[in-house]
Amino acid sequence: MKSCQRVSAGCIISREVLLGEKWKGSLGMGFSENMEFEAVDAGEDGDLHESTIYGPVDSWRFGKSLGVDLIVRTSTCSFNCVYCQLGHIQDITTERRLFVTTERVMRDLKASAWRGSDIITFSGSGEPTLALNLGEAVRAIKEYTGITTHVLTNGTLLHLPEVREALCAADRVSVKLDAPDEKTFQRVNRPAAGITLERIIEETTRFRAEFKGHLDSQVMYLLANRSMTEALCEILNRIRPDEVQLNTPKRAYPAEWFIETRGRYDYDRAPAKLTKLRVIEPEEAEEVERIIAERTGLPVSSVYGGENDS
Repeated sequence: MKSCQRVSAGCIISREVLLGEKWKGSLGMGFSENMEFEAVDAGEDGDLHESTIYGPVDSWRFGKSLGVDLIVRTSTCSFNCVYCQLGHIQDITTERRLFVTTERVMRDLKASAWRGSDIITFSGSGEPTLALNLGEAVRAIKEYTGITTHVLTNGTLLHLPEVREALCAADRVSVKLDAPDEKTFQRVNRPAAGITLERIIEETTRFRAEFKGHLDSQVMYLLANRSMTEALCEILNRIRPDEVQLNTPKRAYPAEWFIETRGRYDYDRAPAKLTKLRVIEPEEAEEVERIIAERTGLPVSSVYGGENDS
């Protein structure tokens, strides 16, 4: 029997088309199944017990990646993607605010193993551009470490000049592109009210013209969009990123957010139910790479290790 879930965008989707085997790890690490988290709009860090820095973790594209989490206290994003490694997003919003001060981030950085990192990536517990101090934090970390900085974003706030300015402080920016049409976009990314795919494409194209660093388009392939490569190529030809990164949901989908979801963790010790998602296989990924490279002439890299520099 199909299991359907009503989502914030006002549509109903079947999780059967995306999800596979379910399992539950043992409870532990001080979490309960019914924990509630409250987003904090303040620079008060005294009650913050988790570090804003995590890793380094192994990245299929960049080697050792040190993570920076400017949100920390709960999952907060303008998307609620069906495949998100954070699980169902607790605070779906487009409101920018200060979650944690840059001073706290720098203290955590200095106490971390940052010297072993190849790249420093801003991602963490949600959409980094929701943090008002993103640009400040990027500049401070670049100045202190001298390591390449990278921001992962869904592009929903690129219409704001201050967001584009903040992103321009980074060396690399990756913008999500999972759908070629509005229906698929709403189904897969489940954005906050008022967000449209066309607006994101327009603003990503504008950012492309302003940004002097390396711009990636990140595409997450799953059952819902696996047959849409040709249409995605049309959008990629509008944006013209420096690179296309092909991914597939190899990380489990947790029933709820917990701090470890932002990086790597032991599935057997997860304090929430985990759902293993269906992925595209290496052979299909290779074919997708070939099509994108042929239709766009752009370099394509894949989570399976392939790299097609057309």
